[in-house]
Amino acid sequence: MTLEEIKRRWNEVLDELLRIDRILWLAFFDGRLAEFSDGILTLDFRDSSKFAVEHDYSAMRKEERIREVSRIAQNILGTPITIVIK
Repeated sequence: MTLEEIKRRWNEVLDELLRIDRILWLAFFDGRLAEFSDGILTLDFRDSSKFAVEHDYSAMRKEERIREVSRIAQNILGTPITIVIK
């Protein structure tokens, strides 16, 4: 799977996050899909600083939550994915 393929289907992942946990969805919806290599998907949240302070959901991007999003992405996209945050 390529980064472009993941980008085309990323809304499916976000839709599932919204269905199961709105706060988790809020924490990840503004991540830019920056890179995908060897099963590692890098999300870049540097642009999220353009939002008001109230939009800082970095606390929700803890390791266990990142693993949860990785599992959801893997289930939907059908390929092993480990998400890392840039």
